[in-house]
Amino acid sequence: MFEVMRGWINRFLSDEEGVLLAAILLASTLIIVFMGNVLAPLLTGVVLAYVMQGSIKMLKRFRIPNGLAVALTFSLFMGGFVALLFFIIPRVWRQMRSLFDNLPNMIEQTRALLLTLPDEYPLLLSEQQVGSWIEMLNTEASGIGQWLVSFSLSQLPVIAAVTVYTMLVPILVFFLLEDQKAILGWCTSLLPSRRPLLNRIGAEMDQQMANYIRGKVLEIIVLGVVSYIFFKVVALDYAALLAFLVGLSVIVPYVGLVAVTVPLVIISYLQFGWGPDFFYIMLGYTIIQGIDGLVIVPLLFSEAVNLHPIAIITAVLVFGSWWGLWGVFFAIPLATLVKAVMTSWPQNGAEASSSL
Repeated sequence: MFEVMRGWINRFLSDEEGVLLAAILLASTLIIVFMGNVLAPLLTGVVLAYVMQGSIKMLKRFRIPNGLAVALTFSLFMGGFVALLFFIIPRVWRQMRSLFDNLPNMIEQTRALLLTLPDEYPLLLSEQQVGSWIEMLNTEASGIGQWLVSFSLSQLPVIAAVTVYTMLVPILVFFLLEDQKAILGWCTSLLPSRRPLLNRIGAEMDQQMANYIRGKVLEIIVLGVVSYIFFKVVALDYAALLAFLVGLSVIVPYVGLVAVTVPLVIISYLQFGWGPDFFYIMLGYTIIQGIDGLVIVPLLFSEAVNLHPIAIITAVLVFGSWWGLWGVFFAIPLATLVKAVMTSWPQNGAEASSSL
């Protein structure tokens, strides 16, 4: 037993840089776990500043000075931030309130629809089956009501957190963009001067995360805008809310698509019934999702994400359970980090055997 453990340690933990990498990963994980709520504005600012580095680099290719490139990029960010804060979120919030107010009527319509199913399809459905469905619907409706009450009571901490984010995040983003070289220089000064393993993993992760995060943000914007235009054209109720959810659904691979399709189908049916408008909406929504999967995703991500679907779903479940929405959003980059570390980790035993 001790020989096996000694061999494993000699193989994976005998390299000093490997031990340093393990210590950095462990320290980063502990900081996020125990201080994530306190450092959330800073982490948000780091992510946003990292996303905007692509725009700064693109502007600098046109011989624009770094200061002017930072100013232009930050101005664009503030324009989007103000639009999100004062136009998009209020409209989505109003439609969400309207949906909650109309929820009892929608539940009653669904119950009436279920009661007609045994008469229309007697060979497929029985009254007992429909009765169990209605009982399940009533249970879910009462659960939604309790959630709404608890949500309304917990709004004050949410409002306080949003206020802090609104004030701190833009300031942090500006200084992170302005003093990027100084901050990175200070961080790298804490590391050994010779660090080939860290440099190799860092270069791979920088390319992977840059492609993924910037591509994902652009995908959310494009899919949300296109969906909103389509829903407004077909006069679908709660167009802004549904388009907002469609855009956010790409954060959770596979699961998000199913989660947003169900309310879309229900709302479309309750508004239009089984008429042609309902099928036009379903056809248009299918085309939008098809364009996203067959055109937008390959164009934006290319080979940035080379993971098996099982690995992606597992990463979403694990990191989402640890860090909530942030864990879900960064599930694929974190899974890529794990893969890069496992691939690049020095293995003295393997090197020795290969040399023989």
